[in-house]
Amino acid sequence: MNALIARLRHYLEKERLQPDLNRAGRCVVAFMVPMLATHWWNLPIEASFAALAAQNIALVDVRGSYPLRLSLLLAMTVVLAGATWLGGTTGANLPLALCAVVVLMILGGLWRHLSADYGPSLATASGLLFLIALAHPEGVALANRNLLAVLAGGAWGVLVQGALWPFHAQHSLRRAVSDSWTTLSDLLAAMAPSEKMSPVERQQLIAQCQAAVRTALDQATATLTAAPARGKRPYLRQLEELNLAAARFSTRCMALNTSLETLMERQDFDAIASGFDPVFVSLTNSARSIALTVVSRQPSHLASCEVRLHRLGNLLRALQDRILTQTEQAPDGAQMTFILQQITGILPTINQSLRATIERADEHSAFSLELFDVQTWTLRPLASALNLEWRPDPALVRFIARTTVLQLIGVAAFKLLHFDRGYWLPLTMLVVLQPEYGATRIRAGQRVIGTLAGSVLASVLLWLALPLPVLMTAMGVTMAGFAFWLKRNYAIAVFFITLFVVLVTEMSSRVTLAFTVERLAANAAGGALALLAALLFWPVWERQRLPGLLARSLRANRDFVRLLGDRLGAGGSYDAVVIAAKREVELADGVVFASLARMSVDPKNQQLQLEDAANLANGNQRLARALTVVALHLTPGTPLDRPELTKFVELAATSLDLLAAATESGRAEADRLAALRHKLDRLALRAPKNTDASAREHVVYSQFGRCTTELGAMLIAAMPRTPAPNDRPIGEPGLPSGSS
Repeated sequence: MNALIARLRHYLEKERLQPDLNRAGRCVVAFMVPMLATHWWNLPIEASFAALAAQNIALVDVRGSYPLRLSLLLAMTVVLAGATWLGGTTGANLPLALCAVVVLMILGGLWRHLSADYGPSLATASGLLFLIALAHPEGVALANRNLLAVLAGGAWGVLVQGALWPFHAQHSLRRAVSDSWTTLSDLLAAMAPSEKMSPVERQQLIAQCQAAVRTALDQATATLTAAPARGKRPYLRQLEELNLAAARFSTRCMALNTSLETLMERQDFDAIASGFDPVFVSLTNSARSIALTVVSRQPSHLASCEVRLHRLGNLLRALQDRILTQTEQAPDGAQMTFILQQITGILPTINQSLRATIERADEHSAFSLELFDVQTWTLRPLASALNLEWRPDPALVRFIARTTVLQLIGVAAFKLLHFDRGYWLPLTMLVVLQPEYGATRIRAGQRVIGTLAGSVLASVLLWLALPLPVLMTAMGVTMAGFAFWLKRNYAIAVFFITLFVVLVTEMSSRVTLAFTVERLAANAAGGALALLAALLFWPVWERQRLPGLLARSLRANRDFVRLLGDRLGAGGSYDAVVIAAKREVELADGVVFASLARMSVDPKNQQLQLEDAANLANGNQRLARALTVVALHLTPGTPLDRPELTKFVELAATSLDLLAAATESGRAEADRLAALRHKLDRLALRAPKNTDASAREHVVYSQFGRCTTELGAMLIAAMPRTPAPNDRPIGEPGLPSGSS
């Protein structure tokens, strides 16, 4: 029994702050209470509208300051109530209903424009309630009652969301900082050398994690900056220091990865490869432990974290000695040692910053210091997710136009054909259709698979007459399954929601085989229509957007290398200006890789020269990482003004500028590209061999030498090649709308 309790405590300690479990619990309470209350007390409201409104409000993983959270949730409640009333009042008149569809779709586009995090869910939830109300056109009186039901349910959902807010006044700010450390832990886990992943897969994973780290750091900064009454909240400064420590730590970790890649090219790397495993495990768990500690504020978590950081320092020192011994003091080994020393040196600062955020840091009691592996969460804060730009994205405008056309077709079909639950058809199209064709294809497949699997199991329920308590319990379980899997696996979430719909219907009428067939047919038809709309109606192919994004990333790296050249020649330091330039490159790289991911699921005829673009993007990212290592070695007052280094900076900036222009225009100047390659090949970057040469000089020369190879490969990737049939440069517009 003690062992079972210990394992349970161990599990809860790791999973207690998981958003999926919290979301599932909120949704069950939010949905079931209105259903049970309406049934037991015969309340004069429509239970389904109140329960659905409460569930959708509780489903939102909302972030930011509590006044901002409350404002958002109340605004969402009003939007849901308005959509329900609009559907109820126009349901009896088809022309009015179609006009209401147009209004609702435009508003849905506005929600998506304002927030990429919360807008899509609000647009979908308001569309769901609108369509259900539209299917029951019984006059203004019923529409008013449904309006009140949604307002009551939404208020209950807000209450469920805010039940613990009074007890965690700092929680939203702490959660934002913890996200920085959580995403950093994911990056560290991705950096660990692994035989299970190819170098390309490892680089792709690191690129994704690096973009997530930069996003989380910026969002945490925005959330802390937007917090009110800064003078009365001294913990704000402490949280800002801890978030800044995460930024500094991430920079050194990226430099560690760059040095590791250099070291992995050695023939004798196998001799020291195993020594990195415990270090990366310790780095990952330390970052996750910091994320957990800053949110929980528990002295026990702080004590464990301090032990982790102390152990990490010992591991780093042991690894330094091993690397120097195994590499016989080689420059690449010395470079790795320097980075490890920098990471070791920042650990006490991290510990002090973390301790300052814990009020009971000096509390003494018996704490378990078993250092198990830690798992944490990732969410986005609200303050930095609102888009207040007045000009919408053209891709979003096209998406809203496609959605409006589909919804008009779906609503007209179920109204004219008098389907009992015809709103399933437009609802499926609303949920499945995404701004990108590839995302729509994936979502359609997941929805059809989940519905089919759920329908097969639900068919068993056709033969069962479940008593009410069992029915209610099953509804709660399926709702929890839906909320838990919604962000993890959409197909499994649809499986649970299919069972849930059957159980809800069972409460009011007998479920028949026709019911299951009707729902399955509606989902299949809706998914197919959504795919056709994404393919035929004003498609936005990622290849049309990628050239500008890639050119911006190349030019950001051009500015970075020029700045480094100036600082090296003048003896400048690694200051805020250099950090800002580095961050600009990282952000631009993250946008490019997100665009490449979207293009990879577009139709094949819209993926032409995808490999060339990916080669340029990866080369540019590796170039930035090597330059970051150089940036960390900037030493104020000790200039390194060498003609060959100045020549490299000039050639690198010219090459990146030419690559950016070729990417944007779709026309590469073969002669200039070849001439630049020739100059880079002839450039000799050798560190002085005299004993007075510093480790910094070896690092600069070795990293710039690495950059020449990367630049040469990028110039080769941009060279014109013999076009295949129907081939086009990546910057040329795609096929006309309606072509495939």
